[in-house]
Amino acid sequence: MDMRIPLAGVLVAGGLVGLAWPLFAPEPGRTEADAAQAETLDTALPVIANNTEPATWSEDVTLTREGDGHFYADVTIGGTTSRMLVDTGASVIALTGSDAVAMGLHWNPNDVAPVAQGASGTVYGVNTTLANVRLGNFEATNVPAMIIPEGLPISLLGQSFLSTIRSTRIEGEQMVLEN
Repeated sequence: MDMRIPLAGVLVAGGLVGLAWPLFAPEPGRTEADAAQAETLDTALPVIANNTEPATWSEDVTLTREGDGHFYADVTIGGTTSRMLVDTGASVIALTGSDAVAMGLHWNPNDVAPVAQGASGTVYGVNTTLANVRLGNFEATNVPAMIIPEGLPISLLGQSFLSTIRSTRIEGEQMVLEN
């Protein structure tokens, strides 16, 4: 058996875990300097729109596991649909630079700063809030996210959206998002 295929799978999985790991660190451990930096970033964040309506949904959504073992979803943000990897270990939605631009999000390159520590080193990006995120009949507003202009191969659908759904479970080859 060619060992490159399983090795590549392990490296990809490790990279995703390494990217997501620092994103779900608990808030209480933040220092005052971290809070000040986050407050500074929040003042210059790109936002799609100012929408304060509550999250709404009506029917369950079922996703089928793809050949690579992951679940993907077509997610609509600001009227633009993007295919995302469903990452239950990521604390927030992480958008690729190209997906963010397609959604109408723009950022000043000077605002790009370290936002996480990944397996391959520091991850640079910009924190933002998405006014509206929709997956099937599930919809949430004012969803925390980050834009990773370079190095992220696909956008990640993380807990900042998934936590608005009552139940997320895997049954065999399907992930069920339940109302």
